[in-house]
Amino acid sequence: MDKPLDGLKKLLYAGIGGVAVTAEKTKEILEDMIEKGELTVEQGKALNQELKHNIKKSVKENVNVSVKPNTPEELSELLDKMTPEQIELLKSQISKLESDAEQTKTEEEDGEVDE
Repeated sequence: MDKPLDGLKKLLYAGIGGVAVTAEKTKEILEDMIEKGELTVEQGKALNQELKHNIKKSVKENVNVSVKPNTPEELSELLDKMTPEQIELLKSQISKLESDAEQTKTEEEDGEVDE
């Protein structure tokens, strides 16, 4: 039951690890450039901060974790972790699905009466 979640966790950790390694290598390259005098210390710090920000932004935009609850308990845990904005979005999606289902049911009933 926890196998899919374990795989998802491993994938997430691999992505985070990749970002961490990239940040470390970037820092090393910047330090080498500073030592060689190609960049001033201040330019290096500013560039490093900018790169860190870009990496975080990229990860935030491109890494999507989707969890599918298998039990009512898992669903309850997932709902407890949602922000108020996410809960409102979920409510609006549920309302739309309910109205669509009601409309489909009404159309089917109308179709049966006509036959």
